[in-house]
Amino acid sequence: MLTQALAARLRGDRDRVAAVRRVESAAVGSRALERLAQLAARLLDAGSAQVSLLGEQQTVAGGSGLAPDAVGGQGPLADSLCTVTASGPGPLVVTDAAADDRVAHLPPVRAGAVGSYLGMPLTGSGGHVVGALCVFDPAPREWSEADLVLIGQLADSVATELELSALSTEFEASRLRWGLAIDAAEIGSFDWDLLTGRLVWDDRLVELFGYERHSFGETIEDFNARLHPDDVPRVADALEASIASVGLFEAEYRVQLPTGETRWVLGRGRALADDSGRAVRLLGAAYDTTRQRHGDARVARVLESMSAAFYSVDREWRFTYVNSEAERLLQQSRDGLLGGVIWELFPATVGSDFETVYRGAVSSGAQAVFEAYYPPPLDGWYEIRVWPSPDGLSVYFLDITERRAAEERARRSAARLALIAEVTAVFGAALAGDRTSEDALDALAGTVVPVLGDAAIVSRLDADGRMRDVSSAHVDPELAPVLARYAALRLPALQPTAPVVAALDSGHVAASDDLDAVVGAHLPAGEVADCYARLGLRSVAAFPLVARGRTVGALTVYRGSARPAPDEEDLSAGREVADRAALAMDAVRLYEQQRRIAEELQRSLLTAPPATPGARVAVRYLPAAEAAQVGGDWYDAFHQPGGGLVLVIGDVVGHDTEAAAAMGQLRGLLRGIAFRQGWGPRDVLVDLDRAIQGLQVDTMGTAAIARLEPADPDAPAGSTRVRWSNAGHPPLMVLRADGGVDELSVARADLMLGVDDSLPRREHEVLVGPGSTVLLYTDGLVEGRDMPLDEGLTRLHRVLRELGPVAPGEQALEEFCDRVVEQLRPSGSEDDVALLAVRLD
Repeated sequence: MLTQALAARLRGDRDRVAAVRRVESAAVGSRALERLAQLAARLLDAGSAQVSLLGEQQTVAGGSGLAPDAVGGQGPLADSLCTVTASGPGPLVVTDAAADDRVAHLPPVRAGAVGSYLGMPLTGSGGHVVGALCVFDPAPREWSEADLVLIGQLADSVATELELSALSTEFEASRLRWGLAIDAAEIGSFDWDLLTGRLVWDDRLVELFGYERHSFGETIEDFNARLHPDDVPRVADALEASIASVGLFEAEYRVQLPTGETRWVLGRGRALADDSGRAVRLLGAAYDTTRQRHGDARVARVLESMSAAFYSVDREWRFTYVNSEAERLLQQSRDGLLGGVIWELFPATVGSDFETVYRGAVSSGAQAVFEAYYPPPLDGWYEIRVWPSPDGLSVYFLDITERRAAEERARRSAARLALIAEVTAVFGAALAGDRTSEDALDALAGTVVPVLGDAAIVSRLDADGRMRDVSSAHVDPELAPVLARYAALRLPALQPTAPVVAALDSGHVAASDDLDAVVGAHLPAGEVADCYARLGLRSVAAFPLVARGRTVGALTVYRGSARPAPDEEDLSAGREVADRAALAMDAVRLYEQQRRIAEELQRSLLTAPPATPGARVAVRYLPAAEAAQVGGDWYDAFHQPGGGLVLVIGDVVGHDTEAAAAMGQLRGLLRGIAFRQGWGPRDVLVDLDRAIQGLQVDTMGTAAIARLEPADPDAPAGSTRVRWSNAGHPPLMVLRADGGVDELSVARADLMLGVDDSLPRREHEVLVGPGSTVLLYTDGLVEGRDMPLDEGLTRLHRVLRELGPVAPGEQALEEFCDRVVEQLRPSGSEDDVALLAVRLD
């Protein structure tokens, strides 16, 4: 089959398989690859993500949403969708795996684990495809152009991480070989404190003199005890001369071991003085010269065999030895280096970290390790280890240019991905209603700086087609006001060839590495040119904000002379940021438009309350906080032919324009049913429920109806009889004239409307005295995401008691409604609120 042929071709490429083996050991189980896989799954909204290496078999190096033992597992190439991915020049896009002949036969598809798939080949530093990055879901789905761009960027990051892991492993192996070579030279070091008398030897020197670490007393007497008696006076004279002159020490002497064996040792060192000029320390090194007096030749053979570069300089900074690897890295022959002064042959070292560390090591006698860059012609980064000695300085160094470049690529790639995620979050907050689209645009400029550039300006096209700059950001806080002023002045001064104008006209990215030529040279003299000059900008990239074929603005990113012009990866990241911002802006616009339409529809269906002798009526309607979340809640108040005042409150299931339309139907049906002589609340709800079923009005909702009518003659003076019935709605409240609160409810409420019209409904009545206020409301007032209904009703009771009886006068009732809403409605409510209040005079 096709995948078997592809697998055979992959296995047959021996260079490619070798490239996979190079990265495999360090990559499998890498936390960095796991994080990248998690990022891929999150950004592409996929259930699973996987990094696969394709050698002789498929090896899962990292993933997200996989089985617990999947990472590190292996399987045949012929069974993997990644094999198909690696065999193509670009991404493998599968929207419906079961219907795609390329992959439908593969086990993961047949098992139902993969219903849709998006994969990108991973290319190593040698140009070989070493694996694939993929995301997949068990169900079919479409993949957008933005998804393809994003997985390409993520694949670049994964390939960079694979290369960095391999280089780090090779670097550590080289470091180990380096240490082994030092050990092979069998050089020991000593440090004699002349003030305390303590003599410190390293392990090699302790062994060289035949001591054990615990038996060496760290005194000069321990040293003399091992010297051949004939050599003691000569060595003592050399030490005294070095100390007296604060100069060099050198002596070759015999060491008598406890076994009776004698070995030759060459010791060299230097005395160090305090501020008064008195010698206080003697530092040096020693090595065994027994086998041959030509120890230098033996050490040289060791150094020549090293993979690390090595050279030594004397006290006058002249090259005294250079191994072959150092010749290669320094790009000069040994003959051209030996005898030459390092500061003259390599002038860029003067005043650099090289000179500072080298001279510091010689002065202190302490070894040092550091990393430094040397400019062209070497143009490389190096890790350097230096050892001072009485003769000068020994230097071991490794070329880490490739490792540093890989680290920088990984850092920049991670920064770009983090930028895309941050922009997504910023505009996601605007879509969720947590911030406005203007706030999101203000944040956009600051988000892209400094990742994409040193400065940025965000422009927006208004409804009339005119462009205006809405935000700016600069990496230098002192120049931020200058950039803001330039943004305020630049648009009228720009020519049609300016990048931002060209980007808006064409809908494509417009970039230039010579901003002066395309903008600066054409600015009129005056404040705008002065601001431009102060900013010191050199390159520019303008990204149009285009969503659904509609240009909504532009993002202009600038760089100064200290940074190179944006490369293709920078432009790709900028396009992704602009596309996400534009789509979010357009989505916010559509949401706001839909919200306005729904609100207008809702309000058009809600009428002002009727004038009622002996009572005052006030109403409120507040839409939900989220865009387009309106439409379900409603109120009504009207007189029946017999004169009774009917109060209605209701809530249709749903929060959209369909709910608003359904509410309008129920409101119209209820009015028609209720406008009959003597028709009570229970009868109205029963007939309304039958009409919903009979007319096939496809909706459900809650409602409460109250009819206010004069009380019987034997009732207390001024009383009003309230007859009410409730279809699953929050209970009506009565705020009495004495400040008490009555809840009109029963132990078991009647069923909501639109469920079952055969069930009975009940009607209740209560006498309400003058000065009382009857309150009808929807659940948005007392229930929210963080407030259960029972808690909300308790709060409503408390608030009504605190507010107390409503005073006479129309304004008092209006203020009462405002304060109820202000104190009760949950912050950021996701539900709309309707309120109907009647004060009985």
